[in-house]
Amino acid sequence: MASDRENPERPDLDPLFAPESVAVVGASPDSWYSSQLMDNLLDYGYDGTVYPVNPSRDEAWDRTCYDTIADVPEVVDLAVVSVPREYVVDVVTAAGEMGVPAALVITAGFAEADDEGARLQAELAEAAAEHDIRVCGPNCIGLANAREGTVLTSTCSRKPEPGNVGLVSHSGALAFTTFFERAADEDLAFSHIVSTGNEADLTLTDYVEYMAADPAVDVICAYVEGLDRPRRFMGAAEAAVRGGTPVLAVKIGGSAAAESAAMSHTGSLVGTDEAWDAVCDRVGVQQVPDIPDLLGRASAHAAFDPPSSNRVCVASTSGGLASLLADMASERGLDVPPLEGETERRLLDMEGLLTFGELHNPVDIRGYGADHLPEIADALFADDAYDAYVFAVGLSAVDERADDIADDLLAVADAADDPVLFLWTGRKDPDELGDLQPYERVREQVPLFYDPGRCMDALASLVEFGANRDRLADRPARSYQRPESDQRELDVPTDRTLTWGESADLLSAFDVETVETRLAEGPDEAATVASDLGFPVVLKVDSADVPHRSTVGGVRTDVRTAADARDAYEEILSSVREAVPDAEIEGVLIQPQVEDGVEALTGVSTDPEFGPLVAVGPGGTLVEQFDERALLVPPFTAAEAADAIAETRLDALLVQSDADATALAELLSRVGDLAAECGSLDELDLNPVLVRESGVEVVDALVRTR
Repeated sequence: MASDRENPERPDLDPLFAPESVAVVGASPDSWYSSQLMDNLLDYGYDGTVYPVNPSRDEAWDRTCYDTIADVPEVVDLAVVSVPREYVVDVVTAAGEMGVPAALVITAGFAEADDEGARLQAELAEAAAEHDIRVCGPNCIGLANAREGTVLTSTCSRKPEPGNVGLVSHSGALAFTTFFERAADEDLAFSHIVSTGNEADLTLTDYVEYMAADPAVDVICAYVEGLDRPRRFMGAAEAAVRGGTPVLAVKIGGSAAAESAAMSHTGSLVGTDEAWDAVCDRVGVQQVPDIPDLLGRASAHAAFDPPSSNRVCVASTSGGLASLLADMASERGLDVPPLEGETERRLLDMEGLLTFGELHNPVDIRGYGADHLPEIADALFADDAYDAYVFAVGLSAVDERADDIADDLLAVADAADDPVLFLWTGRKDPDELGDLQPYERVREQVPLFYDPGRCMDALASLVEFGANRDRLADRPARSYQRPESDQRELDVPTDRTLTWGESADLLSAFDVETVETRLAEGPDEAATVASDLGFPVVLKVDSADVPHRSTVGGVRTDVRTAADARDAYEEILSSVREAVPDAEIEGVLIQPQVEDGVEALTGVSTDPEFGPLVAVGPGGTLVEQFDERALLVPPFTAAEAADAIAETRLDALLVQSDADATALAELLSRVGDLAAECGSLDELDLNPVLVRESGVEVVDALVRTR
């Protein structure tokens, strides 16, 4: 994993992606990896200076070979390292001592392999930091910058065409043999492609920052196995989305098999799915299920800005396809407003359309409509009710008629001011292979989809990005890496469950107040305290060794007399001592019994990758009934907490009871501050929190530290 070197500013990766000179250490015509890399670099348009370094050869690729990188006659911008693993650190060190600013380490066999590899990777990270040389890899397939003609990989079967899509991948093979090749088949072109490898120095986050700062990159795609500094990634991703560059991610690790594969692949630690979902929601990263979906959505973002709204008009040559698309639009949160007024009249008056006196949205233009697409589009584009369009053609994409349809679709694309997605579901295999097929001519110019679901996913992705960008713009930018100097000094016991008093003190430091609670250390004191508080009361054991009181008989509710309080005290101690003989018992807590209110749960858990997360949902007896919660990444505002509450059934319960949802949101925000600032916190559970018209009451708390 990455070294501890901090990056207060975005690192300069131009020497990596746009070097004016390159030394390839280990270049040999006899090595498949290095020879293919050299061939690709020279054949795919790189116009800088290339120095092969190989002590076993005098010449290769019609160039002088140098024994070591120190013998190269200039300080190159980039050293590509493809030598046995035991020599990598020495090569990178020598390059750094010369003043080479960047190195691309292809060699495998590091932390992903064995203990010796892990040791060598740690040494590589130290050498990079000591000699101020930025390292991509090790164990990476390479990278490409199609706009500069820099193709430094052995696994690229064709010259990359320059585009406006950036790709960052933890998997090298997927980056070039799958993402790139599939995209090239569909005329989707990348600006940058990088395989991050084991990330001894540079991480996925560095590449996201670099691409987001490049105005030539319109969308960033990421294949993520695990994140080394996840909160730094959050800041970089949010800054990208806020600045107008969508970030789309495929994240693996949802299964035990995938998690194990990631560990053996690059040594990555994957976080939980719930944590990843919360992080993506927070910073505006769009999660994508697989590679075809990623490429489809990327093609839409590369072609269009997000529409002004989610209002979409669908026109289809098939009524069944039109209905299917309408359902899919609704499932994805897209609005399909009715076709009304002048627009409907223009279409009904159009010669050649079979309308039967009325039309709706989706617009069933039938097969006849395929011959009138530009005229239909003119009518629809003139209607201000829509901000995005889908034209679906359920006809052959390869016959003579398809040539005319292709011309008309391209004309429609030229006439549009708003996003227009084309879906062509008909035949694509011609009787005889020849020149470009009609659908291929369309695909060269504009995004073209063959699957209805992927088409609507791409449109929904555009809308979602616009909403995310606007949402982030409405709130102040914040750092997700809070310096230790900003954390409060808290006197909190570590590595254990806290007593009630310790928990209450910690909560109070963040203005989270609990219901009035007193500690009794004997049965007579319990009777007196209960009488002072007023009946009915609740009694519960106070012991750091008994985190779950009710499971060991440590709670009594609805205690209504002093005598009952004495008995309850004795019963609680007897039950607890029988169940947990070695428990250290502070005494018995006594609280007024709060009779009404909606039961809510709020808590903090610590994800191994992302750190503290705050949960909210139905609480008390409702936990098992609904079994749902929303997660938030702290710190967050009360408004963001309110949005999270609205995602759960708790919201409806609060509305039905006229309970103070605002007070609950404010409480959540303070719990978020606690989670962010208390570095030793491992787990916090406030359950139930009773939400009433007059505010909130925290009646129980469980706090564990580490």
